[in-house]
Amino acid sequence: MAGKLYLVPTPIGNLGDISRRAAETLEAADFLAAEDTRVTVKLLNHLGLKKPMTAYHRHNCDAAGPAILRRIEAGESCALVTDAGTPAVSDPGEELVALCAAAGVEVISLPGPCALTVALSVSGLPTGRFTFEGFLPLNKKNRRARLEGLAAEERTMIFYEAPHKLRATLEDLGAALGPDRPLTVCRELTKLHEEVLRTTIAGAAARFESQEPRGEFVLVAAGRPPKAEEGDEDGAMARVEELRRGGMALKAAAAQAAAEFGVKKRGLYNRALREINGDE
Repeated sequence: MAGKLYLVPTPIGNLGDISRRAAETLEAADFLAAEDTRVTVKLLNHLGLKKPMTAYHRHNCDAAGPAILRRIEAGESCALVTDAGTPAVSDPGEELVALCAAAGVEVISLPGPCALTVALSVSGLPTGRFTFEGFLPLNKKNRRARLEGLAAEERTMIFYEAPHKLRATLEDLGAALGPDRPLTVCRELTKLHEEVLRTTIAGAAARFESQEPRGEFVLVAAGRPPKAEEGDEDGAMARVEELRRGGMALKAAAAQAAAEFGVKKRGLYNRALREINGDE
């Protein structure tokens, strides 16, 4: 009889977040498939366990996956773990799950730690509808293309980012979504130096221009506000004033408000100029 594949979430920083069921599953499994055995052994030491392990990561999944499947089909049960969080969610595991599912092997996923849900719940932004984008492409051109494709996204957006790429990503987010888009920056979630910064894209960029980014980041960006009815120039003017109070230049504010409210940019800009000059 074939064994089973267990997807076991591991703490994203605080070892106290390992659940009793996860610990029991690790203990009962015949072997563990680990993203990095050196990281997993620290968790096993915390739990007082010793288990046989095999490496399974993005660089060896093509060869390691079939080997793990053969062991499961021979009757062994495998617990898949990553360095932190839920396997197959921006971590190795997606291919192994597909492989086992295609072979008719039972796959059991345990609930547990996941950085995206922690960040979303604490962000202060709408949680009813969201899109998880994971890590953005390394290539600058591809990263900008991905973000430009999200410019009209109305759902809350969640991104993972490494510290050495944070500044470039914030720059590209500002170009694609606008500098005044609300953004919550979550750093080192559940760890000793956890930080949650609720600001704008421009505010985050300014913060980390003067402060060296350290730790792992989750970025939660507000979706674009739903477009108002076409031709609402009064609403567009109110939006221009709101954006200008936030520090945006008049021309940029008029362009953004015109796009949101379906009015002509030049006409809105000229009206705003007249009203400003009239006020003076």
